[in-house]
Amino acid sequence: MPMDWDKLRVFHAVAAAGSFTMAGARLNSSQSAVSRQVKTLEETLNVSLFTRHARGLVLTSEGQKLFATTQDVVGKIEEAQRELMESRGRPFGTLRITTMVTFGAVWLTPHLKEFVQQYPEIDVQLVLDDDDLDLAAGEAEVAIRLHPPEQADLIQRPLATFHNHIYASPEYLDRKGAPCCAEDLDHHDLIVFGNTTTHATKTLNWVLEVGNTGYKRTAALEVNNLYGMMSAVEAGMGVAIMPDYLVHNRSTLVRILPDVDGPSFDSYFCYPPELRGSKRIGVFRDFMIQQIRAESNII
Repeated sequence: MPMDWDKLRVFHAVAAAGSFTMAGARLNSSQSAVSRQVKTLEETLNVSLFTRHARGLVLTSEGQKLFATTQDVVGKIEEAQRELMESRGRPFGTLRITTMVTFGAVWLTPHLKEFVQQYPEIDVQLVLDDDDLDLAAGEAEVAIRLHPPEQADLIQRPLATFHNHIYASPEYLDRKGAPCCAEDLDHHDLIVFGNTTTHATKTLNWVLEVGNTGYKRTAALEVNNLYGMMSAVEAGMGVAIMPDYLVHNRSTLVRILPDVDGPSFDSYFCYPPELRGSKRIGVFRDFMIQQIRAESNII
């Protein structure tokens, strides 16, 4: 006997809310009507979907399996609804974007103001995390990766190549002097990125190697956050290699050894294949490309 979608929809709402009362409010239905729908579904399937106790409802193992399925179905229905409505007008709906903390906080967030103004119907949610969120699992819809994506099932579009150079503060240079060549870094306080996990962060330890003629350089300070590294350099604690996009508008930092180019790294615009053709994904991709081209001199 096929399952009734209306009852599955009610079950999904109850599982997501954790109570009959809250699910009823979301469905504009009474608590008793919601409870009856779930009870009928349990009788049809001949399984218990919830364990009921005074603090609320807890899914049984059977309930967890069914909820995972309905979650997937509901997500696809909602996406199909957005695509159908987008096809008739301007892009709209939720756009959940994820990227690394520093890039998102320093570069992406200020640029989003213009995007939100252009597309007020799109509800932008920005999730900053140095760990890669799982787009296939729905943790985000778009990812700006500063390294080659590891999820092979994603659509991956090259976005930009970012460049690194060596920076120091005026106070540090007054105190220690400016290096004349890369070999002089043997005698300077070096700030590096601790616990490197990606190519983008590994490039931040390049000051330990460039121009090294055999002297074993050690870091004066290790910081596992790029913004923290920049703050340490601004405080005059040493020199560090940093992405140009991060420091281009900071008068508190001075580029040293201007003829020495640090290693570069590529960025990628990623999204799941089921969102291919989504207008809100397309306009955000075009917006990102436009912004990066406009600032090609500092990226």
